[in-house]
Amino acid sequence: MAENKKVLVAEDSSVIINLTKNVLMFEKYVITAVKNGKQVLEKLAKEDFDLILMDINMPIMDGIECTKSIRSLSDKKKASIPVIAITGNYKNYTLDDFKKAGLNDYIQKPLDYDKLLATVKKHLS
Repeated sequence: MAENKKVLVAEDSSVIINLTKNVLMFEKYVITAVKNGKQVLEKLAKEDFDLILMDINMPIMDGIECTKSIRSLSDKKKASIPVIAITGNYKNYTLDDFKKAGLNDYIQKPLDYDKLLATVKKHLS
């Protein structure tokens, strides 16, 4: 990997953030973590990221609403960042619901870290 890819993790669970960081940092990804969708948009306004892991159920602004906001950004590069949903309530959504919101993929909780890594790599290759 020529450059370290930057991944923004939006997740309100500290346990999941820490585990995700450990898995991705082992692969030399640069990780930034935030706790809600509003913070995602604030970080994105200041920095560039190569991928976003987006929890669907977060306080203040959920992952679906946040992804829709990202997709409507005037900066086309930022508006097209791959966004992968992380959800424990995948039964409440279909893949079509995620696609309509602008999400590129999803991983269900409890997280399978091999699947997480494979999904991240797939969208960053």
